[in-house]
Amino acid sequence: QVQLVESGGGLVQAGGSLRLSCVASGRTFSSYTMGWFRQAPGKEREFVAAISWSGGSTYYADSVKGRFTIFRDNAKNTVYLQMNSLKPEDTAVYYCAADSRNFLGGDSKKRGAYDYWGQGTQVTISS
Repeated sequence: QVQLVESGGGLVQAGGSLRLSCVASGRTFSSYTMGWFRQAPGKEREFVAAISWSGGSTYYADSVKGRFTIFRDNAKNTVYLQMNSLKPEDTAVYYCAADSRNFLGGDSKKRGAYDYWGQGTQVTISS
């Protein structure tokens, strides 16, 4: 069993930055593919970014490419999402997720690939 706890959300103005963190319990964190998803009010949860177990490979949604960066520190059991040049349309609850298959591929953009989810952290961008 893996527990994920997100933090770092908040209210910022458009153009600003935030860094989200997700701390995982358990000794197998370093073998998991990790992902970030988000869900805006009235919309489905959507993929944002994913990172391989080593941190060597990453995927991004087109809507955040060039603005967001996912990275991880396996020694700290933590994955991060650095968000720059934030826009009002980035407003959502952001969720961290873990995939125990140790595989980063096209499926990593799908919610069903992930075994564990955090409770989410609210990000609000004002215009």
